[in-house]
Amino acid sequence: QVQLGESGGGLVQAGGSLRLSCAASTRTFSSYAMGWFRQAPGKEREFVAAISWTGSTYYTESVKGRFTMSRDNAKNTVYLQMNSLKPEDTAVYYCAADRSFRPTRNYDYWGQGTQVTVSS
Repeated sequence: QVQLGESGGGLVQAGGSLRLSCAASTRTFSSYAMGWFRQAPGKEREFVAAISWTGSTYYTESVKGRFTMSRDNAKNTVYLQMNSLKPEDTAVYYCAADRSFRPTRNYDYWGQGTQVTVSS
């Protein structure tokens, strides 16, 4: 069982930046692929970014060039650096983990989410 805890959400103006963190409670963190998803009000949850065990990253088209996902295996933590934020980035952001690297789907473990609100 892996527990995930997100932090770093908040309110920011359009064009601003936030860095989300997700800490995992497992000694084998380096063997997990990690993902970020988001869910806006009235919409389905959507894939944002993923990172493999080796650090390979994968992004949804709408965030390429603005968001960067990284991992620190020594700290059991992944990050999502979000720059040039837009109002349409407003959502609850969720961290996810899985032993298989299928970037956009089928994650076994999920965090509780952190709210990101971007004002225009």
